[in-house]
Amino acid sequence: GAYVRDFELNIMKGKRVKLFFEGVDSCFYVWINGVMVGYSQVSHMTSEFDITPYVIQGRNKIAVLVLKWCDGSYLEDQDKWRLSGIFREVYILQRDENHIFDVFIKSELSSNFDKSKICCEIEASTPTELPVKAVLADPEGNTLAEDTALISGKGEIQFEVANPLLWSAETPSLYNLYLYAGREVILIKTGFRRIEVKDSVMLINGKPVKFKGVNRHDTDPELGQAVPVWHMRRDLILMKRHNINAVRTAHYPNDPRFLQMCDELGFYVIDEADLETDGCAIAGDIQMLANDPRFENAFVDRMRLMVERDKNFPCVVMWSLGNESGHGVNHLKMAEWVRTRDTSRLLHYEGATGWGRSSLDSSYLDVYSRMYPSIASMEELILNDKEEKRPYLLCEYSHAMGNGPGDLKDYWDLMYKYDRFAGGFVWEWADHAVKTKTPDGIEYYAYGGDFDDHPNAGNFCVDGLVYPDRTPHTGLLELKNVIKPVRAEALDLKNGIF
Repeated sequence: GAYVRDFELNIMKGKRVKLFFEGVDSCFYVWINGVMVGYSQVSHMTSEFDITPYVIQGRNKIAVLVLKWCDGSYLEDQDKWRLSGIFREVYILQRDENHIFDVFIKSELSSNFDKSKICCEIEASTPTELPVKAVLADPEGNTLAEDTALISGKGEIQFEVANPLLWSAETPSLYNLYLYAGREVILIKTGFRRIEVKDSVMLINGKPVKFKGVNRHDTDPELGQAVPVWHMRRDLILMKRHNINAVRTAHYPNDPRFLQMCDELGFYVIDEADLETDGCAIAGDIQMLANDPRFENAFVDRMRLMVERDKNFPCVVMWSLGNESGHGVNHLKMAEWVRTRDTSRLLHYEGATGWGRSSLDSSYLDVYSRMYPSIASMEELILNDKEEKRPYLLCEYSHAMGNGPGDLKDYWDLMYKYDRFAGGFVWEWADHAVKTKTPDGIEYYAYGGDFDDHPNAGNFCVDGLVYPDRTPHTGLLELKNVIKPVRAEALDLKNGIF
């Protein structure tokens, strides 16, 4: 794809001009006024360019060349339509010369949750002293505290909050943190919550949690991957109405605005790196790229980009190293990097404990994750495997294709039976299809092969709980009933006791 357009720019004195792309598949080059600015790849992550030296006052020209394939494509073999191009927001920000380059908000709760300390780690764009004022307000907008600091490169501001309102999927309480620096004001919504594992049980704010989740792709029958804000919100509202409380971003980071809505509406999120290499299995070795030192930096970079972008969203409770990419030393490098950056969340990767696993030790992961195990094998592991003590999570189960999903009640009877089961994520949320017409004008949803495309996966991506237009399948109604948060069981019908 070759994109060219003119744009008007009023350049303000003392500002740096930054150009952002939130999602481009699979790689791209950028020119401003005929001069090459740079190149980027990693389809589902933010790319940032400093275009200050290239822009002029008034009318400018931008040109973008997007290539369908690059070496990064080997790391992006997700089950989806191959729809290339610019599919997320493109925008320009003008920043002060010395500005807040990065913020990492860390909260620490007391043992009984009656006190919290919030630490704002701030990094400036230059070593020059940057005066920063931080103001913390409660969910109602009442100012709780404020403080100032001179940030020389890096620094921090801390607050203490008594009796904090805790963030969870049931009570998504968000505090407002305002950061004032120069002519900029940055608002970050933050929440107090603690994620931990005790006695093999996953706890959030000290209470056992069950993920009643789905796997979600960016997909629409007319818009492809270019889903707008209203579309994302519609998905989440529909999930709420069907008792779903968790989302796994399958198998790449979602638009950051999606995570903002998960914060606001209350969803637990497994944030997954833009990494899947199951094509290596067809090539004969699923571990091929996971153990290739030439790809180490690419593996780690995909993890780093996701964590740095999404680290301040309370809804993100787990980082995932990707999907179906074998298990190799490059995954260990990804995990090592995360552990040095963020210890507040759990670490997930099914490829180390399930399909495609290798002989490498997986104990560095916080959960035991599987896809599509039989119910009998799940209970057998819980009862008989004395070595495996981690929480048991189904990152994919109950494939919702054809007349699926099936066995939902059997799965959930078992998940409720043992506290160690942390729940699961149905594959998947929505059917992937392309809206088209027959020769005589009748509209229908097309899938692999309908465009004389070869090779193809047939109807394999038509496997969701909702149709492409988000009309619920009957399977979603069954899931809603099975995972409902309140249930009544008859104990003594004769005497009317429930």
